[in-house]
Amino acid sequence: MAEVFPLSEGVFTVGHDKQFVPFDQDNDILTDRPTGSLLVEIQPFLVVTEKDVIVLDTGLGYEKDGTLQIHANLARLGYQPEDVTKVLLSHLHKDHAGGVVYKDRNGLVKNTFPKADYYIYRPEVAFAMEQGYPSFHTDQIEPLLTSPQVNWLDGAEGVIDGYIQYFHSGGHSPQHIVYLIDDGKDKIFFGGDEAPQLKQMKIKYVAKYDYDGKKALALREQYAEQGKAEDWQFLFYHDVGHPVSKL
Repeated sequence: MAEVFPLSEGVFTVGHDKQFVPFDQDNDILTDRPTGSLLVEIQPFLVVTEKDVIVLDTGLGYEKDGTLQIHANLARLGYQPEDVTKVLLSHLHKDHAGGVVYKDRNGLVKNTFPKADYYIYRPEVAFAMEQGYPSFHTDQIEPLLTSPQVNWLDGAEGVIDGYIQYFHSGGHSPQHIVYLIDDGKDKIFFGGDEAPQLKQMKIKYVAKYDYDGKKALALREQYAEQGKAEDWQFLFYHDVGHPVSKL
């Protein structure tokens, strides 16, 4: 049976400038932020199966007291960066891939998970490097690209290690992909920014921040229908309060 652990980096607001600003839910007021700001959690996930220790997306890459936040989150659960065997990336926006690498105390750039296989959709890299800032921080992506730890995903869909399916979706961003982990006992779905919050799976609306809003809406409806029928466990990367849920 798979175990799921949210690795929250906190709650933030993000506006039209695409800057993520920490938000204190007890003291801050959303209406004080720029018009149109969204309240979001930044929340990678740890999924532990009989075969693997998996990280799904890597957060903003923030440090606290000299320690990478995602490393500290793992340590609180009893895991070390060296324990992670697979890193699955839905896309390379800075809030999802900011933690793929980091600088150690000597200023050397290192892979955040030194023994993991990183899985990246090849067309997403080309798009990210072409688009660049502010959505993508190419300086955080480039050091990883020549690493032997990278496993390139090609084709519109495929299977990793016999039990992890990926599908090119392309709703939130042109080369976005989603994952379904099926270990024979549990089905765990990670939709990245195409299934970011529980409420978005229940309400029909076209989001302005999606590359193709109508397609993203249709995908959410598809995921919800299939997930209900197959008893998926959904992982919601941006949900403030409901990171893991079934529909």
